[in-house]
Amino acid sequence: MNYRVPAFLLAFALTAPIALLARADTPLQPMAATADQATTSKLVYGLLSDSRYAYRPRPLDAETAKDVFKRYLETLDSGKQFFTQADIARFAPDEAAVAPAIRNGELAPAFDVFAVYQQRVADRIAYARKLLKQDFDFSTDEKFEYDRKDVPWAASTAELDELWRKSVKNDWLRLKLAGKPAAEIRKTLDKRYATLLKSVNELKGEDVFSFFLNSYTRAVDPHTDYFTPRTAENFNQAMSLSLEGIGAQLQRQDDMVVIREIIAGGPAALDGTLKPGDRIVGVGQGKSGPIEDVIGWRIDDVVAKIRGSKDTQVRLEFLSAEEGLDGKHHHVTLTRQKVRLSEQAAKAETMAIPATATEPARRIGVIKLPTFYQDFEGRRRNASDYASATRDVAKLLAGFKTDKLDGVVLDLRNNGGGSLDEAIELTGLFIEQGPVVQVREAGGRVTVNGDRNQSVAWDGPLAVLINRGSASASEIFAGAIQDYGRGLVIGETSFGKGTVQNVVPLDRWPASETERFGQVKLTIAQFFRISGSSTQHKGVVPDLAFPASVDASEFGESTYDNALPWTRIAAVPHIQYGNFSPLMPKLETLHSARIATDREFQWWEEDVQQFRAEAAKKYISLNEGVRRAEREKQEAQRKQRQEIRKELGLALDPLADDTNDDGLTGNERDIVKDAAREKAAEKRPDPLLRESASILSDAVNLLEHDRPLSAQVLPQSTGPGRWAN
Repeated sequence: MNYRVPAFLLAFALTAPIALLARADTPLQPMAATADQATTSKLVYGLLSDSRYAYRPRPLDAETAKDVFKRYLETLDSGKQFFTQADIARFAPDEAAVAPAIRNGELAPAFDVFAVYQQRVADRIAYARKLLKQDFDFSTDEKFEYDRKDVPWAASTAELDELWRKSVKNDWLRLKLAGKPAAEIRKTLDKRYATLLKSVNELKGEDVFSFFLNSYTRAVDPHTDYFTPRTAENFNQAMSLSLEGIGAQLQRQDDMVVIREIIAGGPAALDGTLKPGDRIVGVGQGKSGPIEDVIGWRIDDVVAKIRGSKDTQVRLEFLSAEEGLDGKHHHVTLTRQKVRLSEQAAKAETMAIPATATEPARRIGVIKLPTFYQDFEGRRRNASDYASATRDVAKLLAGFKTDKLDGVVLDLRNNGGGSLDEAIELTGLFIEQGPVVQVREAGGRVTVNGDRNQSVAWDGPLAVLINRGSASASEIFAGAIQDYGRGLVIGETSFGKGTVQNVVPLDRWPASETERFGQVKLTIAQFFRISGSSTQHKGVVPDLAFPASVDASEFGESTYDNALPWTRIAAVPHIQYGNFSPLMPKLETLHSARIATDREFQWWEEDVQQFRAEAAKKYISLNEGVRRAEREKQEAQRKQRQEIRKELGLALDPLADDTNDDGLTGNERDIVKDAAREKAAEKRPDPLLRESASILSDAVNLLEHDRPLSAQVLPQSTGPGRWAN
């Protein structure tokens, strides 16, 4: 975990709503809402204003309309780097028309504001590119204040000029510190700013409509979203961990779509022709369909051409990475298939905890679960191979039982949730039948959802590792494990999202035979733990806490201005497998003693403190001497740590020599090397995971050796949670 101050600024000048690339000569076309979009707006209004659907409906009155308009402006210009106060005043009639625009589908105000936005982006980019013709003085003590969330809109164009001067100066300095010569810096930044302009000019009416309608949905609830038909398809694919296509991860670079990674087991991998770094320049349908030139297309448009129904063919024209842009054009025909996106599936590993003078060696199984995924359609069809987080975890647990491991850590860090059913069923792998979560609907009715299967996949020692990024379904699972006393919860206080969403297809009302109107992910209920407490705002508090890596005021449910408040309802009866309170003082003592000599854990704490200190400043120096000294200090620290790792026989950091800020954005780097670096990052030392396994091992040792303590902690001598062997 190495934090660098410049990391805050990688995209300051690229804060357009979506980075979609277009041809340089794309003309600006006047935009207006379509008839389908007008219908969609009316349908969404009907949903969000009706208590039969929305958990907390919000009337579209003057106050709400003002909030919607504010969020729309922030969507377009979150850094307040394009609009001025004069522009905001000019938008007053558009703000006044927000409510009728949404209710009646008369969406001209949204498109009128966007037209001004496009012009302001063009103005700013022209100014930024003009600045590149001059030289910058990096010996001054200027500061670039990049956090503009709470600043007022710029009073004048001159104020924006000064903001952009500092932004461009910072971009230049980052490249200079990375060793780039002035001529290359000018070329890189000129191309970067031109790309931003192209990306905004390429936005379609569908994008503008989505920005505006999502400003409305987010004004009602922070977790209610509108999905266009295309984004709905992407959402469903992410939840099901599958798609029908060729099995290649694509990325935009310059005017071409480049293959970033070939997905194992997919048609492209089995064929073997395409390689990472190859550039796709044309797409044709079927074995003999004409090839369409896709150079300069948006990546989502290219993806839509490549994806298609299973067992159909797609023809690709490409330039190989080895031959470069001037190489021969090659062709390949692939048959589309269903591709499993295994990168986001549950994964297992085994951690060895070495023996001590008094304790035996332990083997702890680790399951990393990035999301609570489920193929809803596959489950409805009763498909035998539908993707399910619970089914995958159950298979991994069976392997752990066969290997006779001593305990299991379920790693839910940065797991933002997913299927509520999966959270319930996953809990059922560790408990006998019983309640898991309470769900309160809009009318106040409370339903208790639980596990009805008495079988248990793992009845041994268990720990759950969470952090601030663990949300929703993760909190349901961690909270249930804690309430049952089934396992230890370790890490940071979780996100604090205690609401339930359901996806509502809008095509059901006009009875459309095709997908025309999209979907709404709508908040329909609030969930509560079986203890009666809500996770809303407060999250799940771990039994044994690690230092917080991010402040709750910066990330989490409590940062939303319209989030539901915390509350509680009555508890429901449930088994108490264990009570870890008597065990915690001893675990804390062992934990503190261990991390006092754990270099990786200490370095992680140092990095967190440094990151938070730098984040609190909200500015960065534009003095070359200051920045170079910071850079050299960070580089020396990395080298020193790597040397210490070698001396102590610790696992080396594969990125220790590759973590300096190169001054580039993601689309400017070598895609193949960047993908390899991303893979290498997965193998970096993880002191938090290792310490969690050690804590679980401590608990096993303590309960094995101290029968009176074991009787206090685990009064249930049979069933899940029987830790003492």
